[in-house]
Amino acid sequence: MHDHGLIDTPEALQAFLQAVRGAPWIALDTEFLREKTYYPKLCLIQAATPEHIGSIDPLVLDVKRLAPLLHDRSVTKVFHSAWQDMEILLRETGDVPAPAFDTQIAAAMLGHGDQVGYANLVRAVLDHELDKSQTRTDWSRRPLDSEQLAYAADDVRYLAALYQQMHAELESSGRLEWLQPEMDALADPEAYRADPEAAWRRVSGHKRLKPRELSVLQAVAAWRERTAQSSDRPRKWVLSDDLLLEIARRAPAGSSQLRGLRGFPSGMNDDRVQGLLEAIRAGRERPQSEWPALPKQKPLSEADEVLADMAMALLRELARRQEITPAAIAQRKDVVELVRGRAQDSRLGSGWRHHVAGAEIQRWLNGETALSRAPANGLELKSTAG
Repeated sequence: MHDHGLIDTPEALQAFLQAVRGAPWIALDTEFLREKTYYPKLCLIQAATPEHIGSIDPLVLDVKRLAPLLHDRSVTKVFHSAWQDMEILLRETGDVPAPAFDTQIAAAMLGHGDQVGYANLVRAVLDHELDKSQTRTDWSRRPLDSEQLAYAADDVRYLAALYQQMHAELESSGRLEWLQPEMDALADPEAYRADPEAAWRRVSGHKRLKPRELSVLQAVAAWRERTAQSSDRPRKWVLSDDLLLEIARRAPAGSSQLRGLRGFPSGMNDDRVQGLLEAIRAGRERPQSEWPALPKQKPLSEADEVLADMAMALLRELARRQEITPAAIAQRKDVVELVRGRAQDSRLGSGWRHHVAGAEIQRWLNGETALSRAPANGLELKSTAG
C-alpha cells in the first residue's frame, strides 16, 4: 500500500484523487473537535483503498474537492461507527457519502457484539493491537508529528483490512443483504439535520414536566438550539438542561425574573434575553391542542410481562443459533411492542431482525408454535398445527 502521508497541498490532493480513481471502495475516518462548538471542527480526513493511503488536511484544503469521490455511487465508502463522520462530511460537502458500509453494524451481524469499538474489533478480527497513545490528541494543532500521522493512518489502514474480511464473511454466510436497509438509513441526509422543534425531547428530565410546562420547554429548547447553531457554541453553553427545566416550570415573564434564576448566565446580552422571553411567551400562550405530548402507554399486565419475559428468552435462543448477541438484534422494548401487537413500532417488525427473530417470536405469540426445552441444549419450537 502506497502511503501518501499528509496531503496538504492542492497538487498532492489531486495526485491522491487520481491515484484512487477507479477503486471499488475507500475506507474513511475523520478527526475533529467539538468541545467548544455546536458544529464539529473537521481537522483531518484519512482515506485508504487497497493500494493507497493518505491523510488529507482540511484546515488548508477545500474539502469540497472530495465531493465527486464521496458522492460517487460506484464507490462504497467504508466507516466504523459512521454517524459522526457522515454528519461532518454532509456539512462539508453538501451531501452524505454514499453508498456506505459501517463495520460496526456489520460486526453485530457477525457475532462481535452490539456497538463494538474499533480497537476491539481490530483485535478480534485481525489479531492486531492498535496504538492508543494519541487518543487525546488535539488534531487542530499544526504541525502534526510522525507518531500522530501514523496513528491516524492506522485508523483506515486496518479499516480497509476489516472491510475486506468482513464483507467476505457476510457474503459467504448469506448475511450481506441484511446490511442493506441499515446502510440505506445511514445514507439519508435528513437523519443528520437537527430539528429545533424536536430538541425538547433531548432535554434530560423533560418527562417530569406537566403538559403546559412541556409547551414552554419545547419553545425554549428550540430557541436554545437555534441560538447554539447561529453562534456555533455547544447548546449547554447557551443554557443548561437544568435551567431549561426551571424556565419551563416557572415561565418567567420579565428579564429580572429570568436573570434571577439560579445559574442563569450573567453575560447573556439583552437582545438574547428578549428572544428567550419571547420564546417563553410563545410556549405559554400556545393553544392546548398544539402542546407537545409524551407518548401514553399503559403498563403491561402481569400476564403480558410473563409473555415478554418468555419472548426475551426466545430472542436469546434465536440469537444463540445465529451466533449473534441478543442486543445486536433487539432490546426488550422491541419485544414488548410485539407483545402489544404493534410490530410496526418494533425493530423486530421488519428487515433482517424480523427474518432472524421477529417472525419466529410473532408465530409463538400467535400460538402457532410451542416453546419447550430441547432434548440436548437450548429451547425448541414446535408447530401447534394438527
